Amino acid sequence: MRALICKEPGIFEYQDLSEPKLEPGYSILSVKRVGVCGTDIHAFAGNQPFFEYPRILGHELAASILETTDPDFEVGELVTLIPYFNCGDCVACNQGKGNCCVRIKVYGVHIDGGMRQRIAVPNEYLIKAPGLDLDALALVEPLSIGQHAVVRSGLKPGEFALVVGAGPIGLGLMEMARLAGAQVIAMDVNESRLGVCEQKFGIKYLINPAKEDALERLKEITNGNMPSVVFDASGSLKAINQAFQFLAHTGRYVLVGLQKEYISFSHPEFHKREATLMSSRNASKQDFAQVIRYLQSGQVNPVHYITHRYDFESIAEKFQQISQPENACIKAIIELD
Repeated sequence: MRALICKEPGIFEYQDLSEPKLEPGYSILSVKRVGVCGTDIHAFAGNQPFFEYPRILGHELAASILETTDPDFEVGELVTLIPYFNCGDCVACNQGKGNCCVRIKVYGVHIDGGMRQRIAVPNEYLIKAPGLDLDALALVEPLSIGQHAVVRSGLKPGEFALVVGAGPIGLGLMEMARLAGAQVIAMDVNESRLGVCEQKFGIKYLINPAKEDALERLKEITNGNMPSVVFDASGSLKAINQAFQFLAHTGRYVLVGLQKEYISFSHPEFHKREATLMSSRNASKQDFAQVIRYLQSGQVNPVHYITHRYDFESIAEKFQQISQPENACIKAIIELD
């Protein structure tokens, strides 16, 4: 069985591994699609937190069942999976929040993931999604990240929601916020990505802080009130720190992108707003279910996200292309067959 291993930052290597064996409580899957996430890109570059090498990357998966011990699933059935393997008995898990388990093992991050032909997965993490094709299945997990952040924020219909960062997670956030009834504002320094926001996702309000006064533009859009919710999907330290000033009084700031350094902000400015700062990590099974409903109903179109496709046997030498700005990649999909 072929697998692609990130040996160390900047180095991929194909290896032949032994086939997974069926054990009680598990299913054997044939991996068909792997979505490339920012986590994978950062891991390859060597700047991903919580990471050790060597590692098989890949947690945005679409697969078919080869063997299973779960009577609720059938051989040949197309599935995706929740890649956040939780302990089930920590303070977070006991609150039903396995997405931020104290001892979490994220597939493809803390443990080896899906950039290989076949995998063995605990049945409890398999997700049914009748009617969805492989491309849609590979998008369920990243879109669920956005859905979870929207739920965390308590976003209400009609509120202004600013999303900083128009990459794949940011775009998913915008779409989930729109479906929740928000008036969405997109902010990015990349004009090409802002164009995608407008042309593919119908985002009315676009701001490039490198070309205009973002604070004044936000005041204009919101009639001086500023956004009720600000989501950071950039992971940029500069962007995270700057966005505190964009919050409305009583506003909520949700950090979705991950930054390794310390963040800083004016306590008086934050305090006088009685603002709320929160993080949003991974997603819940309920978030997955909601995203699947959106995809099944056609309210979310996978075609809007997937811009690049790569063959499994060639991705090692082409992986760096994904993050090169001139390629204008939103979401890259690796096809295994």
